[in-house]
Amino acid sequence: MSASDDDTAHADAHAHTLDASPTLWELISRRAALTPDRAALIQAEADPADDRALTFGELRTRAERVAAGLYDMGVRPGTVVAWQLPTRIETVLLSAALTRIGAVQTPLIPFYRDREVGFALRESGADFFGSPGMWRGFDHTAMARRLGARGIFAAYDTLPDGDPSVLPRTPTPTPTPTSGTEVRWIYWTSGTTSDPKGVLHTDRSLIAGGSCLAHALRLSGDDIGSIAFPFAHIGGPDYLVMLLLYGFPAVLFEKFVLPDALDGYRRHGVTTAGGSTAFYSMFLAEQRKQPTGQPLIPTLRLLAGGGAPKPPELYDAVRAELGCQLTHGYGMTEVPMITMGSPDDTRVNLATTEGRPPPGMEIRITDPEGKPLATGTEGEVRLRGEAVCRGYLDPAQTAAAFDADGFLITGDLGRLTASGHLVLTGRLKDVIIRKGENISATEIENLLHQHPAVGDAAVIGLPDAERGERVCAVVEQPPHAPELTLPEITAYLREAGLSVHKLPEQLELVAALPRNETLRKVLKYKLRERFGAPPGGPSAER
Repeated sequence: MSASDDDTAHADAHAHTLDASPTLWELISRRAALTPDRAALIQAEADPADDRALTFGELRTRAERVAAGLYDMGVRPGTVVAWQLPTRIETVLLSAALTRIGAVQTPLIPFYRDREVGFALRESGADFFGSPGMWRGFDHTAMARRLGARGIFAAYDTLPDGDPSVLPRTPTPTPTPTSGTEVRWIYWTSGTTSDPKGVLHTDRSLIAGGSCLAHALRLSGDDIGSIAFPFAHIGGPDYLVMLLLYGFPAVLFEKFVLPDALDGYRRHGVTTAGGSTAFYSMFLAEQRKQPTGQPLIPTLRLLAGGGAPKPPELYDAVRAELGCQLTHGYGMTEVPMITMGSPDDTRVNLATTEGRPPPGMEIRITDPEGKPLATGTEGEVRLRGEAVCRGYLDPAQTAAAFDADGFLITGDLGRLTASGHLVLTGRLKDVIIRKGENISATEIENLLHQHPAVGDAAVIGLPDAERGERVCAVVEQPPHAPELTLPEITAYLREAGLSVHKLPEQLELVAALPRNETLRKVLKYKLRERFGAPPGGPSAER
């Protein structure tokens, strides 16, 4: 065994020991004891001279001092602290400090505005609100005051020079939390529906989710990761747990815009990147602008993510053009990581499935009544395991979300293969019922993605007096592509073998599909609102 192989084996052994940590704070402490001088977080700034880094030892020490400052402000175990901060080292420190105290934290995506933030503050009853102040031209502190938030503190202005290490007193005058099964996190299911829910998580549910991601990706201490999405997303602790388990750093991007961010990836030698399907597509688009044979990010060996469906042909495009592996997974706010592809999976499994679940995650495929179905049969996906949330802030929503056996009812449709890989085939809400026949929106979308004049596509069902629902394809075309027509699209789909009753009856061409600001999921409810008029009007095919 080579020295590098030996290091990797030791890192893997440590990781499988660390993932049993009862709390996130203990995980932080144990990693700091193992590799105190290794880089943990690297802030990539527009000017390379402004880049900053934090070691695992510094992460623990400085988070302890931030916790002392928060304690002085009145934060105690069980205190609810909402924070709405961008992806910065200081944000991770604040979150880690709150875990040290044992507070309940409710992270809010920094792009949220009055409606979403006001709803979260009211529902959570937050005692404190951490604000970035003026950020990207918007005054978050003024919004918080407008909403009547309590305990507002400007997280970066209050900490002198943005440096939390100068906060007073250490250690925090409260015992280190020992239980990882108490609810200490409230995340919000905003993005693809118009009504958010407060999702309740524990330290252990987040550690279990992050462990699934970490172990599946076959990473080592030699890797350099990246976080280009809001740390306030449920993916934030996923990635933090991964870094803590394997002891390698991540490059943080407060503002992810291509091609501007590419210099940060290159100068820090990032080996693994991603976030969601939209991120893969953005990297591909930039690769296609490069001179032939010039890799976009020379050190990149792995793209990984989840949060949105991945068309199978995207896998082959990434392998052929970016020259790296692509592994995709399945997660949601309620269950941060359910399945994940591994680099050593087969091409078929990586291209067409969402990977396999880790030990301890039970996936049950059921009929509408909850009866388990045989392997290979499509049905509703239900989940049970340590990574599953404890429910919602609203007890009625919790009661409706779990079946009698304690499985979370996801609303997703899929099937399990003989090898245990999960294939997602759509959502119950994405099943279009036309003249009594069920039509999968995902099936049509996957075919549309293969058309050269289609950049992205979303298929929705719209109310129709005669058919019940009609099939509408909403298409975003790449630059300079010839404008598509409905007859061209239906002819293409028929040639691809799609049944006649599934063919779209309406085509909409849009400059850009509406997406959320986190993992860039398409907001289908907005498309239904926009194009729900009867066919033949101004929203019909043009």
